[in-house]
Amino acid sequence: MARGSDWDLTSAEDRAQTCGSKTAPGILPLEPRGLNRVKAAAYIDVCPTKFDELVQRGLMPPPKRIDRRKVWDRRKLDEAFEALPDDGSPDANSWDGVLHENA
Repeated sequence: MARGSDWDLTSAEDRAQTCGSKTAPGILPLEPRGLNRVKAAAYIDVCPTKFDELVQRGLMPPPKRIDRRKVWDRRKLDEAFEALPDDGSPDANSWDGVLHENA
């Protein structure tokens, strides 16, 4: 259905509810599957610069492309986050072994 004059007369708030993250009346709220860079970084609780570093190091997944947009798959972020070493595990800090050997 083409956007007609009804679309043009719709308020910005109504358009945001229809097209954005807000829930339109009668539609169940959904968690977004795709996240932009800033939201993906916030999802794993790091700043965008740190997130970029994690992606570059292969610790976080690369984005998918939707036209010109880069979008991170929330499920792949979950998998990558689960694969990160736990604090105190041998992989948490590769210098820990060196420090303990020299102590």
